[in-house]
Amino acid sequence: AAAALARLKNEERELADRYSGRLEKTAPSLGMEFAGIRQFPESRARDALSRKRDEAKSLKSACGETARLLVFDERGKPLTSAEFAAQIARWRDDGTRELVCLIGGADGLDETLRAEAGRIVSFGAMTLPHQLVRVLVLEQLYRAVTILSGHPYHRE
Repeated sequence: AAAALARLKNEERELADRYSGRLEKTAPSLGMEFAGIRQFPESRARDALSRKRDEAKSLKSACGETARLLVFDERGKPLTSAEFAAQIARWRDDGTRELVCLIGGADGLDETLRAEAGRIVSFGAMTLPHQLVRVLVLEQLYRAVTILSGHPYHRE
């Protein structure tokens, strides 16, 4: 599952839907299931710290008690697609039943969520809009599933 803030615009939603659909069809063959994306409104608090705290509460509500958190943040570690796929496979093989990908809002993620993360991944040092990161996360999840299944989508 994934949890994100704000709604997507038409162009972003079209791409997100494309990768979500592919993921839903492909993941079960590997013993995985894509449970979709839960969207939450961005906080309207006056300061960034309060906004991040409010948004963390919303995002955390999307997670089960035993969920492993995969956080996407510019301060995380960049991974190749193959490394990302291998990490997901290790968690699956170690018995992780629920993996929740978290994408913060414009102010980033509250430190409590970063502290609880099983892994913090970065798409690079550049700041990216969280709506675009959502599309990138979905594409990389789909790519990970194709790598693990030996599908020719991924080329190295």
